[in-house]
Amino acid sequence: MAATKAHELDELNNIDLETKLREAKEELFNLRFQAATGQLESHGRLREVKKDIARIYTVVRERELGIRVAPAGEEESA
Repeated sequence: MAATKAHELDELNNIDLETKLREAKEELFNLRFQAATGQLESHGRLREVKKDIARIYTVVRERELGIRVAPAGEEESA
């Protein structure tokens, strides 16, 4: 999973964002586990995944506030 850009997240609907968030959190858990056991080779990846999670949360929150709009054709599910 490469670093995600905010404009790439704009193209995803809310369900895809939730999926991407779940995957990123799972990867973060695995990276933290590897770091704790001394198996982590790339500590930069840990930082990158944290930033990806923050980007996803930002896009979700901005959509809630109406700053960003969800892709066309998506029904709002509240």
